[in-house]
Amino acid sequence: MEHLRGTLIHYPWGTFDTIHELLGTEPDGRPVAEFWLGAHTLAPSSLADATLDRALAQRPELLGARSVDEFGPYLPYLMKVLSARHPLSLQAHPSRALAEEGFAAEEAAGVPLTAPQRVYKDDWPKPEILVALEEFHALCGFRDPSITIALFEALEVGPSIERVIGPLRSRGGEAGLQEVFLQLLAMKEQQVDIVDAVLAAAVERRDEPGELGDFARTALELDDVFPRDPGILAALLLNRVTLQPGQGLYTPAGVMHAHLRGTGVEVMASSDNVIRGGLTTKHIAVDELVRVVDFGWGEPEVIDATETAPGVFDYPTHCHEFDVWRLELAADAPLELPSPEGARIVLVTRGTVVLSDEERTLELSKGDSVFVPATNPAITASGDAQVFLAAPGLA
Repeated sequence: MEHLRGTLIHYPWGTFDTIHELLGTEPDGRPVAEFWLGAHTLAPSSLADATLDRALAQRPELLGARSVDEFGPYLPYLMKVLSARHPLSLQAHPSRALAEEGFAAEEAAGVPLTAPQRVYKDDWPKPEILVALEEFHALCGFRDPSITIALFEALEVGPSIERVIGPLRSRGGEAGLQEVFLQLLAMKEQQVDIVDAVLAAAVERRDEPGELGDFARTALELDDVFPRDPGILAALLLNRVTLQPGQGLYTPAGVMHAHLRGTGVEVMASSDNVIRGGLTTKHIAVDELVRVVDFGWGEPEVIDATETAPGVFDYPTHCHEFDVWRLELAADAPLELPSPEGARIVLVTRGTVVLSDEERTLELSKGDSVFVPATNPAITASGDAQVFLAAPGLA
C-alpha cells in the first residue's frame, strides 16, 4: 500500500472551502467542485514516483488478474469527493455499449476530444453512487407523470402550463415524457412566459409543506442559478431526493439527474462521459439524449448501507465496475479492511487511522488516501475514524 495524491477539479458550481477543509489545505479563492482519486487520464492521481495510470500500465499485476481479464490494464472505477455549492446541469450517462459505439463514431469522424460538441470522452460507462457526508440534495429519475400533473395543478400556474404538460395527458407513458422533455429543450426565448408563470406561482407556494413546497422551492432554487431557463421546467419532471449523512444514491446508466447542493463521496466507473439535458451553456446533443436516456419513471435508488461486520458498511449496487464500503472505526475496536478482488483505494474522511499489513504501517489523517494493490496482503485498520473504501465490483 502507498500514499495516493488526488487531483483538485475547479468547476464554477463547487464550494470554496469544503474540500480544502477535508484535505487540510488553504483555499485560494477558486471554487473546488471535485477531488479525484483514480487513474482516469484526464486527471490521474499520483503515487510517490509516477501517476497512477502510468504505474498501472507498467505493472498491471497491481490490478489483479481477474480485474485485468474483465477491464484490461485499467483501474475500473474512480473515487471522488464532490462538493456542490449550487445545482449542476441535468445529465445522464451512457451504458457500456452506447459509450463504445459513441466514442468510436466520434473518433472516426475526427472530432477532437476538446471540441465543445464532443460528447464521448472515453468508451466507458458511468454508473455512479454518491454517499452523503452531509445533507445532500439531488434530482434523480423521472417522477410518475400523474404526480407531476397534479403538482403543476396544485401550483395553480394557469392554463398556459398545458402547452408544456399536455403530452403527459394526451400521449402518456414514456412517449409523453420524452415529448415534453424534448419540447422544453427546444423552447425559444420568446416562449419563456411559461417559465415566468411557473416561477411566479412557485413564489406563492414556497412555504407549503410536503411535496408541493419541495416542488416550488426546487423551481426557485434553479432559477437563482439558471434564471428563466426552460430547463427549470424539465428539472421539475424529476424526483427530488434528500440524503442524510451515510445514505447513498445510486444512478445507473440512462437515468436523468442533477446534484443540487451538498458534499459526498462519489464512486463511479472510470469515465467522464456526460450527456447533458438542460440547465447548461454547454453542448446538448439531443440525438444522444434520445438514445441514452431512460424515459421510464420510478423512485430513486436510495441505499442504506448494510453492516456486513462490526463497523463495516457495504453499499450494494450490483455494479460490475465498483463496490463501496464505509468504515466507522472506534478506538478500541480494530478491524480488517474488506479485501475483494482487485486494487483498492482508501480515503479518510474523519479522524485518524493506522493501516498495518505484514510489511509496513501507515498513519493517516483526515483527507489522506492510499492505493492498495491487489497483491497486498490483509490490512488491519485501527483508530477513531471514518474511512471510505472502493474496489472493483467483482464479487
